Amino acid sequence: MKNIKFLILGIFFGIVLSKSEAISWYRIYEMFKFQSFHMYGIIGSAVAVSMAFIYFFKKGTIKDYLGNQILIKEKKKGFIRTLIGGTIFGLGWALAGACPAPIFVLIGQGIFPIIIVLIGAMLGAFIYGLLSKKLPN
Repeated sequence: MKNIKFLILGIFFGIVLSKSEAISWYRIYEMFKFQSFHMYGIIGSAVAVSMAFIYFFKKGTIKDYLGNQILIKEKKKGFIRTLIGGTIFGLGWALAGACPAPIFVLIGQGIFPIIIVLIGAMLGAFIYGLLSKKLPN
């Protein structure tokens, strides 16, 4: 019961994804063919909001639900690994027609074949967890 606010926030996020058509395969297809600005606008807005939140996390204004300061570890900059990781993510997104967040919204809307994508995403996360210690930082 104490985590009900996270459930409400998740439901709200799902509604926003659905109403903004961010879960629409057609919108994703348009984006990858550079035919529409719609998804780029959504992604750009998300990046801008994330930048603001990161600023407030680092400043110490926003704290976690226990009142502790949120610490963000600096990551090494790496062009090649960012390019490879982004390419793998983008190819998976293009092939599945959904990035990770809309998977649950699509299941909630009754589009059950997306469960295959969910299983693939969980399998990929599991394999990454097994290999993460062996991968170069």
